[in-house]
Amino acid sequence: MYNINIVLAEPQIPQNTGNISRTCAVTGARLHLIKPLGFEVSDKHLKRAGLDYWDKLDISYYENFADFFEKNPDGNFFYFTTKGRKTYSDVKYPNNSYLVFGREDRGLPEELLYRNPESCVRIPMRNELRSLNLSNSAAIAVYEVLRQWDYPDLNREGKLTKYTW
Repeated sequence: MYNINIVLAEPQIPQNTGNISRTCAVTGARLHLIKPLGFEVSDKHLKRAGLDYWDKLDISYYENFADFFEKNPDGNFFYFTTKGRKTYSDVKYPNNSYLVFGREDRGLPEELLYRNPESCVRIPMRNELRSLNLSNSAAIAVYEVLRQWDYPDLNREGKLTKYTW
């Protein structure tokens, strides 16, 4: 059994977290939320974005980074940041990977990135633009990991509803 984790550190926009929760539900990824959150978990925008899958989530909450690392000591951590020197697709993701994303407005703490340079990865983009949307970045990341793992436990074949192939 493969274990993939998406970690959101201090997310601020409920719609992003809702979209990411939906991605977690359909891929089987666990969602980890590090406080403080910029919204209430009962927020209507959060629930609207992932409402029909909310009960399918495996979700954990943490008071801060120290609490998160204390409760997940054996993880393989990858920090997604515009400051990373490696491309996310050049990394081999082992089982029990944690894909860590920072706040929408300022990213991950630089001290964390400085202490873990080999684990910092970036999604390539044009120099003159700041960054991708958080929920898009998380989807890109989780599907790269799943592609490398050959999409374990995921349905790889769709079906037409009115016709047969």
